Amino acid sequence: MEIYNYTDLSKQKVKELCSRQIEDDKLVEERVTDIINSVKNDGDKALFNFAKAFDKVDLEKLFLDAEELKSIAANIPADAKKAIDTAYQNIKTFHQSQFKVEDKVETMPGVVCWRESRAIEKVGLYIPGGTAVLPSTFLMLATPAIIAGCKEIVVCSPPQSDGKTNCYLAYCAVLLGIDKIYLIGGAQAVAAMAFGTETVPQVNKIFGPGNRYVTMAKTMVQNKVAIDMPAGPSEVLVIADETANPSFVAADLLAQAEHGTDSQAILVSTSNKIITETLKQIEVQLSILPRKDIAAKAIDNSYAVLVDNLTEAMDYSNEYAPEHLILATESFERLIPLIINAGSVFLGNLTPESAGDYASGTNHTLPTSGFSKAYSGVSLDAFVKKITFQHLSTKGLNNIGPTVETLAAAEGLQAHKNAVTIRLKNKEQR
Repeated sequence: MEIYNYTDLSKQKVKELCSRQIEDDKLVEERVTDIINSVKNDGDKALFNFAKAFDKVDLEKLFLDAEELKSIAANIPADAKKAIDTAYQNIKTFHQSQFKVEDKVETMPGVVCWRESRAIEKVGLYIPGGTAVLPSTFLMLATPAIIAGCKEIVVCSPPQSDGKTNCYLAYCAVLLGIDKIYLIGGAQAVAAMAFGTETVPQVNKIFGPGNRYVTMAKTMVQNKVAIDMPAGPSEVLVIADETANPSFVAADLLAQAEHGTDSQAILVSTSNKIITETLKQIEVQLSILPRKDIAAKAIDNSYAVLVDNLTEAMDYSNEYAPEHLILATESFERLIPLIINAGSVFLGNLTPESAGDYASGTNHTLPTSGFSKAYSGVSLDAFVKKITFQHLSTKGLNNIGPTVETLAAAEGLQAHKNAVTIRLKNKEQR
């Protein structure tokens, strides 16, 4: 992990360090284009072929039904079942709190406006199943979809080598009342949900993280279907001062690094001693990780930045715009107002990113690659639309009418003006 001194960095170098550009995106785009076109043209046939080519599985059918899921879920270990139950309750509690009924507002006498939420009718959830099994993502996406009232929830996840899913995802499905999991992974899953096939229903919006192929596919189908957000490899930025615990910081960086070789784990610290001790702890902890080869490559692609103070640390963080931001300092309270760009924030030395990833209740589907400058993480709001309403009484029409007439005339839209004028003149029908 290379170490930089913030005072020595030019603005251009800071932008370069904060960039997550990947060289062969063009090749990924070409491959994903071919996959999407195959699914559009050949439907289920293409999905069976991709399962054989990419997942090395000859599927008999493209989904598991409720009975099959129940049978698979029965094999879940008791401790995992309890953990999923606890996580689900916390996620459910947090997302239920986001359900708000907005007040009606009288903008002027007789003119009443308000908004109401309506669930997106059909949503598609992509649950990765590559180098890591992610039942937590299933909970994070399906729970708010259910609370929002989405009528149809389509879940896609890559098949295992036996042509099934694992007991953890199966148990999540049973717990959530999801009666079908489609055994489809990668860009082909995104294409199937975006355009529909003989078996897979077409949806209105697609959610979920994935590798670069999944991310590219989501980006490419946006002219057909909405997506939760642009996304890329997962990332964390840890701000640590002299009050941080280097072993904790190292553990947090490695927790991110083990996601994938293209993950980033950035350390920004006011203390050269903390950086040095953290790097030593990384070596110690890395050696015993089952996914150490993956984590080691990610750490090699990551870096540390030495800053003079916490304000500089926040300046760098806001430019980087991390998916996960950990404030490993006892002074976290005073830094909260300085946070402009971040997906989810973890405060203090006892709050690891892992808590939010699994069970605290906040959602772990978050904007990456600097997109937290413009996007929020998934929440209940992501599964609903906001519809505006307005009502004019006689008083309201009389009050607002002349304003509308004047503005419509100024824009040269006579029919707009007439829609008001005819009502103002026709007092008998009012």
